[in-house]
Amino acid sequence: MSKEKIAPLSLRILDKEYVLACPEDERAVLLAAAEFLNGKIKQVRDGGKVVSNERIVAVSALNIAHEYLQYKQEQENQQRPNQAISDLQSKITLAISKIKQ
Repeated sequence: MSKEKIAPLSLRILDKEYVLACPEDERAVLLAAAEFLNGKIKQVRDGGKVVSNERIVAVSALNIAHEYLQYKQEQENQQRPNQAISDLQSKITLAISKIKQ
């Protein structure tokens, strides 16, 4: 069983404080995530089209999820040509080895 140290971490999201239990080695990433989220919330809030805090957070979360899925799709699309090239290289290598026999 892991014995990593877990300590409370205080975060401010949409001007409200949250205290979370967090492994020490994940503190920096969680703080960065909270800062990122606050930035997205500020963008939505400053846009002025969404009024309630609940809707601001929901729209912000939806925007983040959308950006993530777009990024994930782009990464998958970039890997497909690389895989196709690898497959072709393997076929060429196999064909050359058969010719040499």
